[in-house]
Amino acid sequence: KTIAAVEAAGVRQIWMAQTPFWPDTLTILAAAAIKTSTVRLGTSIVPTYPRHPLVMAQQALSLYDIAPSRLRLGIGPSHQAIIEGIYGLPQTTPLAHLREYVNVLRTALWEGKVDHHGKFFNVKVSMSHTAQIPVLISTLGMKAFQLAGEIADGALSWVCPVPYLIRTGIPALRTAAAAANRGSAPPLVAHVPVALSQDRNTVLAAGHQLLDMYAKFPFYAKMFADAGFPLTAGQMISDSLIDSLIVSGNEDTVAAQFTELLAAGLDELMVTLVPIKDAVDEFTRLMHLIGQL
Repeated sequence: KTIAAVEAAGVRQIWMAQTPFWPDTLTILAAAAIKTSTVRLGTSIVPTYPRHPLVMAQQALSLYDIAPSRLRLGIGPSHQAIIEGIYGLPQTTPLAHLREYVNVLRTALWEGKVDHHGKFFNVKVSMSHTAQIPVLISTLGMKAFQLAGEIADGALSWVCPVPYLIRTGIPALRTAAAAANRGSAPPLVAHVPVALSQDRNTVLAAGHQLLDMYAKFPFYAKMFADAGFPLTAGQMISDSLIDSLIVSGNEDTVAAQFTELLAAGLDELMVTLVPIKDAVDEFTRLMHLIGQL
């Protein structure tokens, strides 16, 4: 119902995350595809370790059959605290695992015939049909951006300060794509949290409530430091990082900032709401704001 309302408001792309605590995202998107006709359906992200790449390909092809050319499959290794701490699966070399995973997955989807024998996967299969479904990967650190530039159909950032994306992420994408003789670099889809409020203190409080948990994940802590926002002495996210991450203001101000971000070099914006007072009302206003751009 929510995705159908988003499409009706004029939004052209939605993204959904996958956590161990929520229902399966690809199944939800398949259900939403039946109730919609144009909005693109994206995952940001489905963790790779709990799903074999062939299983992921089967799910993606099923959704493609329902909604041709509308799925953008975003995947990533997630974090050790989740993969090992919740799923109980070993995670030692996540980027090497992701490289091999993308190779198997994308070959299955795009070419339909896989004969792969690597460190993590041994797959030999001929698929019943193919679909050129874009495979995007999560990107936080320099090496992840390089990997995306080399092998993926897009890069998905999450709570990365925009100056870091422009200074580090985009150049890494472009350099790696050029080295791999890919021509143009794949698009960067930049996560942008939005608060519909002009009160900085209120935005800071809401931002900390939503974002402080990322200080607990080593990959994020390192990225924040590389971006010029090391964690404080108490291992907390600073107010200056919240200021850098969250776009805030009234609808006109937010719309103008979106335009500035795209003009600065970001390819696409993945917008999420930072609730302030009334999450339902603010989501509706943000949905219509995006749909009118």
